[in-house]
Amino acid sequence: MRDNAQFLWHPMAHPKAMQASKPDIIARGQGCWVWDVHGHKMLDGVAGLWSSNLGHSCQPVRDAIVAQLDELPFFNTFRGTTHPRAIELSAALVELMRPDGVAAVMFSNGGSDAVEGALKLARQYHKLRGEKDRSKFIAMRQGYHGVHFGGMSVNGNTNFRRPYEPLLPGCFHIDSPWLYRNAYVTGDEPQDEAELGRLVAAQLEREIVFQGPDTVAAFIAEPIQGAGGVIVPPANFWPLVREVCDRHGVLLIADEVVTGFGRTGAMFGTRLWDVKADLWCLAKGISSGYVPLGATAIGDKVADVFLRDDTAAGQITHGYTYSAHPVAAAAAIATLKLLVAQDIPGHVARVSVPFQQRLRGLVQRHDFVGDVRGHGLMLGIEMVADQARRTPLPKTSDIPARVARAAYRRGLMVRVSGPNLILSPPLVISAAELDFLCDALEAAFAEVAEAAAPR
Repeated sequence: MRDNAQFLWHPMAHPKAMQASKPDIIARGQGCWVWDVHGHKMLDGVAGLWSSNLGHSCQPVRDAIVAQLDELPFFNTFRGTTHPRAIELSAALVELMRPDGVAAVMFSNGGSDAVEGALKLARQYHKLRGEKDRSKFIAMRQGYHGVHFGGMSVNGNTNFRRPYEPLLPGCFHIDSPWLYRNAYVTGDEPQDEAELGRLVAAQLEREIVFQGPDTVAAFIAEPIQGAGGVIVPPANFWPLVREVCDRHGVLLIADEVVTGFGRTGAMFGTRLWDVKADLWCLAKGISSGYVPLGATAIGDKVADVFLRDDTAAGQITHGYTYSAHPVAAAAAIATLKLLVAQDIPGHVARVSVPFQQRLRGLVQRHDFVGDVRGHGLMLGIEMVADQARRTPLPKTSDIPARVARAAYRRGLMVRVSGPNLILSPPLVISAAELDFLCDALEAAFAEVAEAAAPR
């Protein structure tokens, strides 16, 4: 096959690095398994990229796509036109999210678009209410919200921001309620999850007050931070955040691009804490990754302000040629039906408990594993230079990459993000397949540990 890094520049990678170390070529997928071009079979431990929730080659989704291609491959949903699948999908999604207080949706092409839509709608909402100075956004460190200029500006990881600065002004960051890297304790002081949740929520309130509550449009966060290392907040954090936002008239944007549609064991991540956001960013699992699709879900409070407006200021001057693309919408309709009919969130809640428990044992077995954390079928393994001191792994360390390659040879595809190895398998994965995943990963860590042991 032609040099696979000759003409394609890959996301999140240096072009020269891809030429020096060729990307793996994944050629086929079936269920929870994929094959590379050499015929090597692997369990897909990353679901494509948090996306292939129903696995690969899901027949009902495939059939819906083919039928839509035969009926209407494309038409736009700009003012004055629509198509049947856009109508059906919007109704199905609002019905699914009715318990969350969702009134309407806007469709886009992916997660970054969904975030961009939420940020824009938040500002416009306040303008329609006569609070034109509410333009600022607050987010969390370690948060990831996509790659558009708005999303990058609220991202909490310097690596995604620095090459493209200056970014959108008026974006500010608070700490993440990260128990393993708790900034509020020192030495051997005992960890208190509830206290950490209170402290970070209080920091959010101080930042809102410092900026001036009448200048802050929204707080945006992932229910569980994904790309930042699978950081699970204390149970009290999101309810406290909701209270802070309500006190100061700040909108709450839940970035559910990763956590939406069952990955946490709940249909949406905010439901883990019985919290209703004002805007939701959705993508990935909405179509099980079969056709690119994103959506910004709009809560009752926000929708009501737009629907009561009779001026030109309420016009939504945002959208994309491919918003609610008929083929993507057909894939999403089929996906949502299967998620509900097969109770995929319930399946995740059941099979993820032994999965999470088993892999947490890596901390006791390997001194270069600092923390194993996660919820549902999202799990992060943070590797460190010194376990006792929680010393971060040097950026030059090849340990995470070596573990990933050892897993690859054993038939498991994983993802490395900095010092973290991240797992996010398809949500339809069986208990037996999760056992295989754990077997392969434990063997990979043992191989790397043995190679590093003094001779």
